[in-house]
Amino acid sequence: MRVTHVDGAGSHSDERSKLTVLAAFANTQFYGDGMRIAPDADPSDGQLDVCRIWMMNAFELFFLFPTVYFGKHLLSRKVEYSKATQVRVETDTPLEIYADGEFVCETPAQISVAAGALQVIA
Repeated sequence: MRVTHVDGAGSHSDERSKLTVLAAFANTQFYGDGMRIAPDADPSDGQLDVCRIWMMNAFELFFLFPTVYFGKHLLSRKVEYSKATQVRVETDTPLEIYADGEFVCETPAQISVAAGALQVIA
């Protein structure tokens, strides 16, 4: 999987040699049932938080998984975290992309955030 920051942010010099277990693009902290996949995400900053978890053995994954609920997975050397306004995702064979549990498209895909598109009254 190749994830290119279209806006020039981030550095991914060795990404082709690393297999990815999960790539998440978020504009809020929480994912699934309360997992803090993007603990630094701010829905008002106009940026996507990009979290990539590199391939690891089952033992490592077993111990990493619970740390996601507290945002502590970022301490692992097998997790890459960055910010971008747009990313391009490419894979050797098409892979499905889901947003909030719903199928959206297959790779290749360009993912971006629209700053200020949603106004919330609290």
